[in-house]
Amino acid sequence: MFLAALIRGVNGTLIKDKESFKAKYREIFCRVESNPLESAGYWEKYHALVTLVKEITNAIWVKTIKSNIEKDERRVYYLSMEFLIGKMLSYNLMNLGIEDIVREGLADLNISYDELLLQEEEAPLGNGGLGRLAACYLDSMAHEKGAGYGFGFGIRYKYGLFTQKIVDGFQVEIPDLWLKDGYLWETVKPDRMIPVKFKGQVRAETSGSRLVFIHENYEPVLAVPYDILISGYLDTSRVNYLRLYSAEPMLQELDLSSFNRGEFAKAAAYRAEVEAISSILYPEDKNAAGSELRLRQEYFLSAASMGDTINYYKMLYGSLDKFVQRVAFHINDTHPAVSIPELMRILIDEEEMGWEQAWEITANVFSYTNHTILPEALERWPVEQFRALLPRIFMIIEEIDRRFRLEVSRKFPGDEELLRQTAIITGGQIHMARLAVVGSYSVNGVSQIHSKILKEKILGAFYRVNPEKFHNITNGVSHRRFLHHANPTLSDLISQVIGRKWLEQAVELEKLMPFERDRGFLEQLAQAKSKNKELLAKYIYQQQGLIIDPASIFDIQVKRFHAYKRQILNVLKIMDLYNRLKEGKTIGPTTFVFGGKASSGYQLAKAVIKLINSVAQIVNNDSQVKDYLRVVFLENFNVSLGEIVYPAADISEQISTASKEASGTGNMKFMFNGAITLGSRDGANLEIGEAVGEEHIALFGLTADQVLGLYEASRYKAWDEYNSTPRLKRVVDQLVNGFIKNSYDFHILYDFLLRDNDQFFVLKDFCPYIQAWEGLNRKYAEREKWLQSALHNIAKAGIFSSDRAIKEYAGLIWNTR
Repeated sequence: MFLAALIRGVNGTLIKDKESFKAKYREIFCRVESNPLESAGYWEKYHALVTLVKEITNAIWVKTIKSNIEKDERRVYYLSMEFLIGKMLSYNLMNLGIEDIVREGLADLNISYDELLLQEEEAPLGNGGLGRLAACYLDSMAHEKGAGYGFGFGIRYKYGLFTQKIVDGFQVEIPDLWLKDGYLWETVKPDRMIPVKFKGQVRAETSGSRLVFIHENYEPVLAVPYDILISGYLDTSRVNYLRLYSAEPMLQELDLSSFNRGEFAKAAAYRAEVEAISSILYPEDKNAAGSELRLRQEYFLSAASMGDTINYYKMLYGSLDKFVQRVAFHINDTHPAVSIPELMRILIDEEEMGWEQAWEITANVFSYTNHTILPEALERWPVEQFRALLPRIFMIIEEIDRRFRLEVSRKFPGDEELLRQTAIITGGQIHMARLAVVGSYSVNGVSQIHSKILKEKILGAFYRVNPEKFHNITNGVSHRRFLHHANPTLSDLISQVIGRKWLEQAVELEKLMPFERDRGFLEQLAQAKSKNKELLAKYIYQQQGLIIDPASIFDIQVKRFHAYKRQILNVLKIMDLYNRLKEGKTIGPTTFVFGGKASSGYQLAKAVIKLINSVAQIVNNDSQVKDYLRVVFLENFNVSLGEIVYPAADISEQISTASKEASGTGNMKFMFNGAITLGSRDGANLEIGEAVGEEHIALFGLTADQVLGLYEASRYKAWDEYNSTPRLKRVVDQLVNGFIKNSYDFHILYDFLLRDNDQFFVLKDFCPYIQAWEGLNRKYAEREKWLQSALHNIAKAGIFSSDRAIKEYAGLIWNTR
């Protein structure tokens, strides 16, 4: 498909067919490479193709900026500690509408397009849904013309999270060397570097009628930006960018003629401390050094983003007039909340504004999305640690807290409990989620049930004070990435029967509903699924040498490992199935697929990974059950692997403890590809259920209200569940009774379930979960009924597109529509 307006390269050459592409490609190859094209390696050929695409997107970027300035439209800066953008080459070519032209043109040049795709490293800048959501939103902001101009701010982690290896069933973490050959999609912007200050002392002095604060003896760090352009789908007028900051030292040159060993050692230590800021995502924070590094990362991102934005704005407009009308900052979860006092610092200390003027600006440019109610994610920092690292920022937070307390006291005189619940600084700690709420004009949850919990429980005190701030915007995912790009077989089938408008308006998928009883179409749908299952089976065989049957049910759970996501519930179910198969029960043949990473210091989650691989070893080597059961763990799950996995799934496992998964986005990716959700009554699972109807989803277990009630009443007893259910007791005992014949001690999991009283109600939901799974297993045997449910899920998935979510943010929160 061609773009409505033909794409022009920077030299004006039209890329309108494969001949014009080949001419442009040869020209660029000669410009950027030293070898002749005929003798060049695949990396050089890949480099030239990326350069060509970047020149196209750069030309569109210039048009984007010009349009933004001329129309005086608001810019949205999206701050996130994670961005999982996936591989860029084929996705950019798809968005530009020239992928087929490029494939054919390269073939004429005797170059394999598929081989070039293999040269690309995936940027590992996240660990799950939070980072992928941020990337989906950048995608949709580039596509949706009414959504304003969206830009991402993140950190350029040198080693990403980590590369996961499975060795003897254990997760082993090794550095991800994604930058070893450079990352061709990025462009360094040394002219936009921002200094960031840590530690030191702050003194106050008067200057005329003003009180001036001077930060001295600080440790300076340079934030060096690298830009990655994000293209809109079939749009020659819109490209946005993701700006990633790298931490670099501000070192003075050492005088080697008077070499001082102490000075050299000090400089080396300083360099190492600075570079650690942008080395890895989520450093282990169980000790003081790791905790301080996390805080450094969060402030580094915040200070760089705020300083960069202010500098650019003043370059364009000369002053900060109309800043509120032209700029919006969106905080993706609590990590960047320190941006709020940082903007105040800039406005007061550098722009010489008074407090009231600075706060009027700050409180009207920030909006905050909360993504979880888990206490550790709401973030609290010890006052002493925070004050030592960020002395001026602490002073500003103290003043924000003081003034907000006065506001609450005026509105609710005498309500000491409300004051306690809304205090930013209390009990020797700084509550960052509270800071985010106080400093933002909008706060939103990411599913209906999550937003309800925020308003009634977690942030209920703030809801009393400022109810107008609170909104819900249910998460969404890029259907162009996870259906059209990941699943071309299904995408082509859909387009054949309803046209291609769904690619730009996902709700058009509803037009599939009349085909629900069309047996011919259902058979084509089954063939598309079968093809994708064969691709995943081939991948598993290539990686692990394990043969799995594509005709079996593919039951898949891929997500970050955490106790509340309850991968252990899935494993206990598999152990129970194994036990019953050994006793003569039969089931529809099923392949259970797991994937995801556990944080390096999260021993419980890593034990679950070891358990999965231990159970797989038992099941996959037992000839008595091999026709019914297979278990696979996919190593190093990422976006690219997800694009193989999501299209292949029959059952989508979304089994977090009710109330804990704010929304989930994996459930939506599977839904777009026709998987049926097996889910707890949590997050967006409930909204998926409302969309498709109970016949086309399998929900089970406790509700969020029941879970919260059990927590509040403290009346749950895991031992009662264990003792009252023989099948459950047997699989829990098998964790420690020698059933698993290896040297690893699974008492950590046994104790988690029983002695620690099963914090996430795994045992309570075990029987309802088994029953729901068995219902799906039986339903799969009714082929037509299953395919109708698969079609129903695809047709109703449109409301879970990130395009819809971005339209809601634009209209309800950012005021850009």
